[in-house]
Amino acid sequence: MCIGIPMRVLEVSGTLAICVSDGAENRQEVDISLVEAVSPGDWLLVFLGAARRVLEADEALRISDALKAMAMAAEGGMVEAGLFADLEQGEPRLPPHLEAARKAGASTG
Repeated sequence: MCIGIPMRVLEVSGTLAICVSDGAENRQEVDISLVEAVSPGDWLLVFLGAARRVLEADEALRISDALKAMAMAAEGGMVEAGLFADLEQGEPRLPPHLEAARKAGASTG
């Protein structure tokens, strides 16, 4: 399984950026050739050393929190409240395209 990691851009040079993940000090070189122009301070969703898309800061935080919660659960510990904030705000919602399909009567079988 491949999981995207939110990373903040520190420096940009051509099609490469030096980035750091939330709470980490290790710098990583990231290929940015698949995304629009980025600047220091921007957030990227990174898979296997390549940026796949630019993130807003709040989305990067939500992804980081969800990854922390998954790590806590995998270690057998209690998951801190608030790390899955989007799920704790009431009933989970389907993405718009799936909700439209559900309302149109689509089934899974």
